[in-house]
Amino acid sequence: MILTVGERMVRDPVTVSPEETLAAAQTKMHVGGFRQLPVILDEKLVGIITDRDIRQHGRQMRITKVGTAMTENVVTVTPATPMDEAARILLEHKIGGLPVVDRERLVGIITITDILRAFVELTAS
Repeated sequence: MILTVGERMVRDPVTVSPEETLAAAQTKMHVGGFRQLPVILDEKLVGIITDRDIRQHGRQMRITKVGTAMTENVVTVTPATPMDEAARILLEHKIGGLPVVDRERLVGIITITDILRAFVELTAS
């Protein structure tokens, strides 16, 4: 049995728009316990903003927009992507999470924590 991203992803993840400030994104991250947030414009994934991106802007985060600090050309997976492939992508790119897209629309997010949790559950059986 091949475990897929769609079986373990977090559906309807918290997102930000490119027009929100980094301070607003930081608040969403803090409240939700996230290290990255997908950036959405017109229901499409346009980037990702990380806690590291925000820290780099320090005092300017109240006026700096997410769109100027986000990473574009985001590495993504689909719900059908096997979990082991998602894990390899995370390791290869040295990132902690992957937006899950279906026809350019964000449908979820999968993190290294989600993958580890699945691994622990499978090996405990």
